[in-house]
Amino acid sequence: MAIGIGLLGLGTVGSGVAAILASPQGRHPLVADLVLERVAVRDLSRPRPLTLPPERLTTDPEAVIDDPAVDIVVEVMGGLEPARSLILRAIAAGKPVVTANKAVIARYGQEIAAAATERGVYVLIEAAVGGGIPIIEPIKQSLGGNRIRRVSGIINGTTNYILSRMADEGAAYAEVLADAQRLGYAEADPAADVEGGDAADKIAILAGLAYGGPVERGGIATEGIDRLDARDVAYAAQLGFVVKLLAVAERVEDVADAPDRHRSEPPGGVALDVRVHPTLLPKHHPLAGVHGVNNAILVEGDPVGQVMFFGPGAGAGPTASAVVADILNIAGIRQVGGPQAGLDPLLAASSWRHCALVDGSRTHHRNYVRLRTRDEAGVIGRIGTCFGAAQVSIQSIVQLDAREGEAEIVVITHEVREDRFREALGAIEALEGVEAVAACLRTL
Repeated sequence: MAIGIGLLGLGTVGSGVAAILASPQGRHPLVADLVLERVAVRDLSRPRPLTLPPERLTTDPEAVIDDPAVDIVVEVMGGLEPARSLILRAIAAGKPVVTANKAVIARYGQEIAAAATERGVYVLIEAAVGGGIPIIEPIKQSLGGNRIRRVSGIINGTTNYILSRMADEGAAYAEVLADAQRLGYAEADPAADVEGGDAADKIAILAGLAYGGPVERGGIATEGIDRLDARDVAYAAQLGFVVKLLAVAERVEDVADAPDRHRSEPPGGVALDVRVHPTLLPKHHPLAGVHGVNNAILVEGDPVGQVMFFGPGAGAGPTASAVVADILNIAGIRQVGGPQAGLDPLLAASSWRHCALVDGSRTHHRNYVRLRTRDEAGVIGRIGTCFGAAQVSIQSIVQLDAREGEAEIVVITHEVREDRFREALGAIEALEGVEAVAACLRTL
Protein backbone atom coordinates (compact mmCIF):
# COMPACT_ATOMS: atom_id res chain seq x y z
CA MET A 1 0.00 0.00 0.00
CA ALA A 2 1.67 3.19 -1.20
CA ILE A 3 1.84 6.10 1.23
CA GLY A 4 2.17 9.56 -0.29
CA ILE A 5 4.74 11.95 1.20
CA GLY A 6 4.55 15.71 0.83
CA LEU A 7 7.85 17.48 1.51
CA LEU A 8 7.99 21.13 2.56
CA GLY A 9 11.57 22.18 1.83
CA LEU A 10 14.34 20.66 -0.28
CA GLY A 11 17.40 22.09 1.41
CA THR A 12 20.07 20.07 3.21
CA VAL A 13 17.66 17.94 5.24
CA GLY A 14 14.90 17.78 2.64
CA SER A 15 17.35 16.56 0.00
CA GLY A 16 18.56 13.92 2.43
CA VAL A 17 15.01 12.69 3.00
CA ALA A 18 14.29 12.60 -0.74
CA ALA A 19 17.49 10.64 -1.35
CA ILE A 20 16.48 7.97 1.18
CA LEU A 21 13.00 7.63 -0.31
CA ALA A 22 14.49 7.34 -3.80
CA SER A 23 16.81 4.46 -2.82
CA PRO A 24 14.88 1.94 -0.70
CA GLN A 25 17.21 -0.98 -1.51
CA GLY A 26 18.73 -2.47 1.64
CA ARG A 27 16.51 -0.42 3.96
CA HIS A 28 13.40 -1.52 5.85
CA PRO A 29 10.85 -2.89 3.34
CA LEU A 30 8.34 -0.24 4.37
CA VAL A 31 10.56 2.46 2.83
CA ALA A 32 9.65 1.09 -0.59
CA ASP A 33 5.99 1.96 0.10
CA LEU A 34 6.79 5.64 0.65
CA VAL A 35 6.20 7.73 -2.47
CA LEU A 36 7.40 11.33 -2.69
CA GLU A 37 4.31 12.91 -4.29
CA ARG A 38 4.88 16.68 -3.98
CA VAL A 39 7.74 18.93 -2.91
CA ALA A 40 7.59 22.64 -2.05
CA VAL A 41 10.69 24.67 -2.95
CA ARG A 42 11.49 28.38 -3.02
CA ASP A 43 13.04 28.43 -6.49
CA LEU A 44 12.10 25.97 -9.24
CA SER A 45 15.19 26.81 -11.30
CA ARG A 46 17.76 26.20 -8.58
CA PRO A 47 20.21 23.30 -9.25
CA ARG A 48 19.61 20.32 -6.93
CA PRO A 49 21.68 17.31 -5.93
CA LEU A 50 18.93 14.92 -7.09
CA THR A 51 16.55 14.94 -10.03
CA LEU A 52 12.80 15.01 -9.40
CA PRO A 53 10.01 15.09 -12.00
CA PRO A 54 9.14 18.77 -12.62
CA GLU A 55 5.44 18.16 -12.01
CA ARG A 56 6.17 17.18 -8.42
CA LEU A 57 7.81 20.50 -7.58
CA THR A 58 5.88 23.62 -6.59
CA THR A 59 6.55 26.96 -4.97
CA ASP A 60 3.21 26.75 -3.15
CA PRO A 61 3.55 24.77 0.12
CA GLU A 62 -0.20 24.85 0.67
CA ALA A 63 -0.63 22.95 -2.59
CA VAL A 64 1.52 20.17 -1.14
CA ILE A 65 -0.62 19.92 1.98
CA ASP A 66 -3.88 20.05 0.03
CA ASP A 67 -2.86 17.42 -2.53
CA PRO A 68 -5.12 14.37 -1.99
CA ALA A 69 -2.20 12.07 -2.93
CA VAL A 70 -0.23 13.30 0.10
CA ASP A 71 -0.84 11.22 3.21
CA ILE A 72 2.00 12.48 5.44
CA VAL A 73 3.39 16.03 5.47
CA VAL A 74 7.10 16.49 6.22
CA GLU A 75 8.14 20.03 7.26
CA VAL A 76 11.86 20.74 6.93
CA MET A 77 11.68 24.42 5.93
CA GLY A 78 12.90 25.81 9.25
CA GLY A 79 11.95 29.16 10.78
CA LEU A 80 8.82 30.05 12.68
CA GLU A 81 6.54 31.20 9.86
CA PRO A 82 5.14 30.00 7.59
CA ALA A 83 6.24 26.67 9.11
CA ARG A 84 3.89 26.93 12.11
CA SER A 85 0.88 27.84 9.98
CA LEU A 86 1.61 25.07 7.50
CA ILE A 87 1.90 22.47 10.25
CA LEU A 88 -1.46 23.58 11.65
CA ARG A 89 -2.97 23.50 8.14
CA ALA A 90 -1.81 19.91 7.66
CA ILE A 91 -3.27 18.92 11.03
CA ALA A 92 -6.57 20.57 10.19
CA ALA A 93 -6.63 18.53 6.95
CA GLY A 94 -6.28 15.38 9.02
CA LYS A 95 -2.74 14.65 7.84
CA PRO A 96 0.04 13.55 10.23
CA VAL A 97 3.15 15.73 10.31
CA VAL A 98 6.84 14.97 10.70
CA THR A 99 9.01 18.00 11.46
CA ALA A 100 12.64 18.77 12.23
CA ASN A 101 11.74 22.31 13.33
CA LYS A 102 12.97 22.73 16.90
CA ALA A 103 12.19 26.45 17.03
CA VAL A 104 8.51 25.95 16.17
CA ILE A 105 8.08 23.02 18.57
CA ALA A 106 9.86 24.82 21.43
CA ARG A 107 7.62 27.89 21.07
CA TYR A 108 4.34 26.52 19.71
CA GLY A 109 4.49 22.87 20.69
CA GLN A 110 1.54 23.12 23.07
CA GLU A 111 -0.68 24.70 20.41
CA ILE A 112 0.39 22.14 17.82
CA ALA A 113 -0.04 19.19 20.18
CA ALA A 114 -3.54 20.34 21.18
CA ALA A 115 -4.57 20.67 17.54
CA ALA A 116 -3.11 17.25 16.70
CA THR A 117 -4.90 15.58 19.62
CA GLU A 118 -8.21 17.17 18.70
CA ARG A 119 -7.87 16.09 15.06
CA GLY A 120 -6.50 12.65 15.95
CA VAL A 121 -3.22 12.84 14.02
CA TYR A 122 0.44 12.45 14.89
CA VAL A 123 3.07 15.17 14.98
CA LEU A 124 6.46 13.47 15.33
CA ILE A 125 9.65 15.40 16.07
CA GLU A 126 12.58 12.98 16.40
CA ALA A 127 14.73 15.10 14.06
CA ALA A 128 14.19 18.29 16.08
CA VAL A 129 16.77 17.34 18.73
CA GLY A 130 20.07 15.56 18.33
CA GLY A 131 20.12 15.03 14.57
CA GLY A 132 20.49 11.30 13.98
CA ILE A 133 20.56 10.40 17.68
CA PRO A 134 17.39 8.55 18.73
CA ILE A 135 16.31 10.50 21.82
CA ILE A 136 12.69 11.69 21.46
CA GLU A 137 11.09 8.24 21.19
CA PRO A 138 13.35 6.67 23.85
CA ILE A 139 12.27 9.35 26.34
CA LYS A 140 8.60 8.94 25.40
CA GLN A 141 8.62 5.15 25.20
CA SER A 142 11.68 3.20 26.34
CA LEU A 143 12.20 5.31 29.48
CA GLY A 144 8.51 5.94 30.15
CA GLY A 145 8.53 3.78 33.28
CA ASN A 146 11.19 5.91 34.96
CA ARG A 147 11.04 8.92 37.22
CA ILE A 148 13.39 11.24 35.37
CA ARG A 149 15.69 13.17 37.67
CA ARG A 150 17.82 15.05 35.16
CA VAL A 151 18.32 15.41 31.41
CA SER A 152 21.59 17.07 30.44
CA GLY A 153 23.33 17.28 27.15
CA ILE A 154 25.69 18.73 24.61
CA ILE A 155 23.08 19.43 21.95
CA ASN A 156 24.71 22.02 19.71
CA GLY A 157 27.48 20.73 17.47
CA THR A 158 28.79 24.16 16.46
CA THR A 159 29.60 25.23 20.00
CA ASN A 160 31.02 21.82 20.86
CA TYR A 161 33.36 22.04 17.88
CA ILE A 162 34.50 25.51 18.98
CA LEU A 163 35.04 24.46 22.60
CA SER A 164 36.90 21.30 21.56
CA ARG A 165 39.30 23.35 19.45
CA MET A 166 39.78 25.92 22.20
CA ALA A 167 40.65 23.15 24.66
CA ASP A 168 42.93 21.20 22.33
CA GLU A 169 44.81 24.12 20.80
CA GLY A 170 44.46 26.97 23.29
CA ALA A 171 42.95 28.99 20.45
CA ALA A 172 40.82 32.08 21.00
CA TYR A 173 37.04 31.92 20.54
CA ALA A 174 36.90 34.39 17.61
CA GLU A 175 39.61 32.53 15.70
CA VAL A 176 37.90 29.14 16.01
CA LEU A 177 34.49 30.60 15.17
CA ALA A 178 35.88 31.98 11.93
CA ASP A 179 37.28 28.54 11.07
CA ALA A 180 33.91 26.92 11.89
CA GLN A 181 32.19 29.31 9.49
CA ARG A 182 34.68 28.53 6.72
CA LEU A 183 34.13 24.79 7.24
CA GLY A 184 30.35 25.12 7.24
CA TYR A 185 29.91 24.10 10.90
CA ALA A 186 28.71 27.61 11.81
CA GLU A 187 26.28 29.87 9.99
CA ALA A 188 27.25 33.28 8.66
CA ASP A 189 25.13 34.60 11.54
CA PRO A 190 26.05 32.18 14.34
CA ALA A 191 23.99 33.86 17.07
CA ALA A 192 21.46 31.05 17.56
CA ASP A 193 24.30 28.62 18.21
CA VAL A 194 26.91 30.61 20.11
CA GLU A 195 24.44 32.58 22.24
CA GLY A 196 22.70 29.39 23.35
CA GLY A 197 19.29 29.85 21.72
CA ASP A 198 19.46 26.66 19.66
CA ALA A 199 20.32 24.57 22.72
CA ALA A 200 17.55 26.28 24.70
CA ASP A 201 14.99 25.31 22.04
CA LYS A 202 16.12 21.70 22.25
CA ILE A 203 16.20 21.41 26.03
CA ALA A 204 12.71 22.94 26.19
CA ILE A 205 11.50 20.08 23.99
CA LEU A 206 13.36 17.40 25.94
CA ALA A 207 12.17 18.76 29.28
CA GLY A 208 8.56 18.79 28.14
CA LEU A 209 8.79 15.15 27.07
CA ALA A 210 10.78 13.94 30.07
CA TYR A 211 8.54 15.58 32.67
CA GLY A 212 5.16 15.36 30.98
CA GLY A 213 4.20 18.96 30.28
CA PRO A 214 5.15 22.01 28.22
CA VAL A 215 8.04 24.18 29.42
CA GLU A 216 7.97 27.93 28.87
CA ARG A 217 10.71 28.58 26.33
CA GLY A 218 11.08 32.24 27.27
CA GLY A 219 11.74 31.36 30.91
CA ILE A 220 14.84 29.25 30.26
CA ALA A 221 18.00 30.90 31.60
CA THR A 222 20.35 30.99 28.62
CA GLU A 223 24.03 31.89 28.33
CA GLY A 224 26.18 31.06 25.32
CA ILE A 225 29.91 30.81 24.69
CA ASP A 226 30.28 34.10 22.83
CA ARG A 227 31.88 35.78 25.86
CA LEU A 228 34.01 32.82 26.93
CA ASP A 229 37.70 33.57 27.43
CA ALA A 230 40.27 30.98 26.31
CA ARG A 231 42.07 31.38 29.63
CA ASP A 232 39.07 29.97 31.49
CA VAL A 233 39.17 26.90 29.26
CA ALA A 234 42.89 26.58 30.05
CA TYR A 235 42.42 27.12 33.81
CA ALA A 236 39.61 24.56 33.84
CA ALA A 237 41.99 22.01 32.29
CA GLN A 238 44.59 22.72 34.97
CA LEU A 239 41.98 22.04 37.64
CA GLY A 240 40.81 18.76 36.07
CA PHE A 241 37.77 20.00 34.10
CA VAL A 242 36.63 20.53 30.53
CA VAL A 243 34.25 23.31 29.46
CA LYS A 244 31.11 22.40 27.51
CA LEU A 245 27.94 24.28 26.59
CA LEU A 246 25.50 22.24 28.64
CA ALA A 247 21.72 22.22 28.44
CA VAL A 248 20.09 20.90 31.62
CA ALA A 249 16.57 20.11 32.76
CA GLU A 250 16.42 18.98 36.37
CA ARG A 251 13.60 18.25 38.74
CA VAL A 252 13.77 20.36 41.89
CA GLU A 253 12.89 18.21 44.88
CA ASP A 254 11.28 19.54 48.04
CA VAL A 255 13.45 19.03 51.08
CA ALA A 256 11.46 19.60 54.25
CA ASP A 257 14.44 19.76 56.59
CA ALA A 258 16.43 22.23 54.48
CA PRO A 259 15.17 25.75 55.29
CA ASP A 260 17.04 27.35 52.38
CA ARG A 261 15.05 25.37 49.82
CA HIS A 262 11.61 26.60 48.89
CA ARG A 263 8.50 24.59 48.24
CA SER A 264 8.18 24.96 44.48
CA GLU A 265 6.24 21.86 43.42
CA PRO A 266 3.01 23.08 41.77
CA PRO A 267 -0.22 21.20 42.64
CA GLY A 268 -0.33 18.08 40.50
CA GLY A 269 2.84 19.14 38.70
CA VAL A 270 6.59 19.28 38.85
CA ALA A 271 9.08 22.10 39.47
CA LEU A 272 12.02 22.28 37.07
CA ASP A 273 15.34 24.04 36.80
CA VAL A 274 15.98 24.33 33.04
CA ARG A 275 19.03 26.21 31.80
CA VAL A 276 21.76 26.51 29.16
CA HIS A 277 25.26 27.74 30.01
CA PRO A 278 28.97 26.97 29.69
CA THR A 279 29.79 24.42 32.38
CA LEU A 280 32.94 22.92 33.87
CA LEU A 281 32.66 19.12 33.74
CA PRO A 282 35.07 16.83 35.61
CA LYS A 283 37.20 14.98 33.06
CA HIS A 284 35.70 11.65 34.17
CA HIS A 285 32.12 12.82 33.53
CA PRO A 286 30.35 10.88 30.73
CA LEU A 287 29.79 14.07 28.69
CA ALA A 288 33.37 15.33 29.05
CA GLY A 289 34.67 13.09 26.26
CA VAL A 290 32.20 14.32 23.62
CA HIS A 291 34.30 16.19 21.05
CA GLY A 292 33.94 17.96 17.72
CA VAL A 293 30.49 18.39 16.21
CA ASN A 294 29.07 15.38 18.06
CA ASN A 295 26.12 15.61 20.44
CA ALA A 296 25.28 13.57 23.52
CA ILE A 297 22.33 13.49 25.91
CA LEU A 298 22.57 11.97 29.39
CA VAL A 299 19.29 10.87 30.98
CA GLU A 300 19.27 10.07 34.70
CA GLY A 301 16.23 8.33 36.14
CA ASP A 302 14.84 5.87 38.64
CA PRO A 303 15.34 2.95 38.26
CA VAL A 304 17.41 3.02 35.05
CA GLY A 305 20.30 5.09 36.46
CA GLN A 306 22.33 6.84 33.75
CA VAL A 307 21.73 6.30 30.02
CA MET A 308 23.68 8.28 27.42
CA PHE A 309 22.77 8.80 23.76
CA PHE A 310 25.67 9.83 21.51
CA GLY A 311 26.15 10.60 17.83
CA PRO A 312 26.12 13.20 15.05
CA GLY A 313 23.82 16.05 16.01
CA ALA A 314 23.24 17.64 12.61
CA GLY A 315 23.78 17.27 8.89
CA ALA A 316 21.82 15.94 5.95
CA GLY A 317 22.34 12.24 6.63
CA PRO A 318 21.76 12.08 10.39
CA THR A 319 18.78 14.45 10.42
CA ALA A 320 17.18 12.82 7.38
CA SER A 321 17.58 9.45 9.10
CA ALA A 322 15.53 10.72 12.05
CA VAL A 323 12.87 12.23 9.75
CA VAL A 324 12.43 8.96 7.87
CA ALA A 325 12.25 7.03 11.15
CA ASP A 326 9.23 9.15 12.10
CA ILE A 327 7.65 8.65 8.69
CA LEU A 328 8.07 4.88 9.11
CA ASN A 329 6.43 4.99 12.54
CA ILE A 330 3.33 6.61 11.04
CA ALA A 331 3.40 4.46 7.93
CA GLY A 332 3.61 1.28 9.99
CA ILE A 333 0.53 2.23 12.01
CA ARG A 334 -1.38 3.04 8.82
CA GLN A 335 -0.37 -0.30 7.32
CA VAL A 336 -1.73 -2.18 10.34
CA GLY A 337 -4.75 -0.11 11.35
CA GLY A 338 -5.56 1.95 8.29
CA PRO A 339 -6.00 5.75 8.13
CA GLN A 340 -8.56 5.62 10.97
CA ALA A 341 -6.32 3.79 13.45
CA GLY A 342 -6.40 5.33 16.92
CA LEU A 343 -3.44 7.27 18.30
CA ASP A 344 -0.78 5.36 20.22
CA PRO A 345 -0.50 7.33 23.50
CA LEU A 346 3.26 6.63 23.69
CA LEU A 347 3.83 7.95 20.16
CA ALA A 348 1.43 10.87 20.04
CA ALA A 349 2.10 14.28 21.53
CA SER A 350 0.54 14.50 24.98
CA SER A 351 0.82 16.32 28.30
CA TRP A 352 -0.11 14.73 31.58
CA ARG A 353 0.99 17.23 34.21
CA HIS A 354 1.92 20.84 34.77
CA CYS A 355 5.58 21.89 34.63
CA ALA A 356 6.72 25.10 36.32
CA LEU A 357 10.14 26.72 36.06
CA VAL A 358 11.57 27.62 39.45
CA ASP A 359 12.92 31.03 40.40
CA GLY A 360 16.54 30.94 39.27
CA SER A 361 17.72 32.81 42.37
CA ARG A 362 16.72 29.83 44.50
CA THR A 363 18.35 27.10 42.44
CA HIS A 364 21.48 25.34 43.68
CA HIS A 365 24.76 25.01 41.75
CA ARG A 366 28.50 24.70 42.09
CA ASN A 367 30.42 27.59 40.54
CA TYR A 368 33.75 28.57 39.02
CA VAL A 369 34.81 32.21 39.54
CA ARG A 370 37.86 33.97 38.14
CA LEU A 371 38.80 37.19 39.90
CA ARG A 372 41.29 39.76 38.68
CA THR A 373 42.99 41.30 41.70
CA ARG A 374 46.03 43.24 42.83
CA ASP A 375 48.91 40.99 43.82
CA GLU A 376 49.10 41.90 47.48
CA ALA A 377 48.85 40.26 50.87
CA GLY A 378 45.42 39.67 52.36
CA VAL A 379 43.34 39.65 49.18
CA ILE A 380 42.60 35.93 49.25
CA GLY A 381 41.65 36.14 52.91
CA ARG A 382 39.19 38.98 52.28
CA ILE A 383 37.64 37.07 49.39
CA GLY A 384 37.20 34.01 51.60
CA THR A 385 35.56 36.15 54.28
CA CYS A 386 32.99 37.47 51.79
CA PHE A 387 32.08 33.95 50.71
CA GLY A 388 31.81 32.84 54.33
CA ALA A 389 29.57 35.75 55.28
CA ALA A 390 27.12 34.72 52.52
CA GLN A 391 27.29 31.06 53.66
CA VAL A 392 29.06 29.98 50.49
CA SER A 393 31.34 27.00 51.09
CA ILE A 394 34.56 26.99 49.05
CA GLN A 395 35.97 23.80 47.56
CA SER A 396 39.18 25.41 46.34
CA ILE A 397 40.77 28.83 45.96
CA VAL A 398 44.02 29.19 44.03
CA GLN A 399 46.14 31.92 42.50
CA LEU A 400 46.94 30.82 38.95
CA ASP A 401 48.70 33.83 37.46
CA ALA A 402 50.55 36.83 38.84
CA ARG A 403 52.46 39.49 36.95
CA GLU A 404 53.25 43.21 37.19
CA GLY A 405 51.33 43.68 40.42
CA GLU A 406 48.18 41.86 39.22
CA ALA A 407 46.97 38.35 39.98
CA GLU A 408 44.21 36.01 38.88
CA ILE A 409 42.45 34.02 41.56
CA VAL A 410 40.16 31.10 40.73
CA VAL A 411 37.54 29.88 43.17
CA ILE A 412 35.39 26.76 42.91
CA THR A 413 32.49 26.60 45.34
CA HIS A 414 30.51 23.74 46.75
CA GLU A 415 26.81 23.63 45.81
CA VAL A 416 25.13 26.82 46.97
CA ARG A 417 21.88 28.62 46.42
CA GLU A 418 22.17 31.14 43.60
CA ASP A 419 21.05 34.24 45.56
CA ARG A 420 23.67 33.58 48.25
CA PHE A 421 26.35 33.14 45.62
CA ARG A 422 25.38 36.44 43.96
CA GLU A 423 25.39 38.17 47.34
CA ALA A 424 28.96 37.00 47.87
CA LEU A 425 30.04 38.19 44.42
CA GLY A 426 28.57 41.61 45.07
CA ALA A 427 30.56 41.94 48.26
CA ILE A 428 33.75 40.71 46.57
CA GLU A 429 33.42 43.20 43.72
CA ALA A 430 33.38 46.00 46.30
CA LEU A 431 36.58 44.81 48.02
CA GLU A 432 39.72 46.88 47.92
CA GLY A 433 42.24 45.01 45.80
CA VAL A 434 39.67 43.25 43.60
CA GLU A 435 39.69 44.72 40.10
CA ALA A 436 36.89 42.63 38.57
CA VAL A 437 34.91 39.40 38.58
CA ALA A 438 36.34 38.37 35.22
CA ALA A 439 34.39 35.13 34.70
CA CYS A 440 31.69 33.06 36.35
CA LEU A 441 30.74 29.58 35.11
CA ARG A 442 28.65 26.69 36.41
CA THR A 443 30.48 23.58 37.60
CA LEU A 444 29.37 19.99 37.98
